[in-house]
Amino acid sequence: MKIAPVPAEHLVEEGTPDLSVFDAKTVERAEAIVARYPQSRSALLPMLHLVQSVEGRVSQAGIHFCAEQLGLTPAEVSAVATFYTMYKRKTCGEHLVSVCTNTLCAVLGGDDIYRRLGEHLGADGKRLGHNETAGEPGAPGSITLEHAECLAACDLGPVIQVNYEYFDNQTVDSAVELVDKLRNGERPAPTRGAPLRDFRTAELELAGFFPEDEAEYQAGVDGPSAAVETLRGAKLAHERGWVAPAMPDDVALPEVQKK
Repeated sequence: MKIAPVPAEHLVEEGTPDLSVFDAKTVERAEAIVARYPQSRSALLPMLHLVQSVEGRVSQAGIHFCAEQLGLTPAEVSAVATFYTMYKRKTCGEHLVSVCTNTLCAVLGGDDIYRRLGEHLGADGKRLGHNETAGEPGAPGSITLEHAECLAACDLGPVIQVNYEYFDNQTVDSAVELVDKLRNGERPAPTRGAPLRDFRTAELELAGFFPEDEAEYQAGVDGPSAAVETLRGAKLAHERGWVAPAMPDDVALPEVQKK
């Protein structure tokens, strides 16, 4: 795998990324994350989200910041940051739009939605591709598009997430309408989950930081959590008195052959 060099503008001296983007508040939050775990290296995943809340991506500076805070090598941090698709190497837009293109959503229209959004958000006749951004990354109205693997909502496909909040039962037209509203500064209500916020705020919350004011906190997390389709089976079972067979109190374990 070819590793891109760190751009010169991000270096304070040869080979050393500039960590000044991570201010005292970010360092304080990083220390609070570390304090949650008996071993500091266990704090790496939320700390990578913290880094993304600052830069909108995991840069080389972010990797070195995490390594410094956790006593790890940059290579150890990079191995994790490049394994998970939720950690971005390019700066994301104000909104991350994820279109499920796994099997069920794809055949129900997810592939068509992803293709149409790429065309709609593209410029100069070029379709917007995976993890590419329409607009200046991070600026108001900018959108990063990605095709995603299963978003765990097969009963509601095709599904889109915006900053990890669900927009269910989408069509090509409704998806285009959704991204147009985002580009115009609107924040449509998700089908399920908390009210929509921008990508960096969502990343800060994934790192475990929420408003201290209780009313503000509740307003930011309150929202419907289950869809009618998801509960239909449980509702039908309740109406018809269906229950799972009871487990016996004493069940003999199968014998295991000796090797």
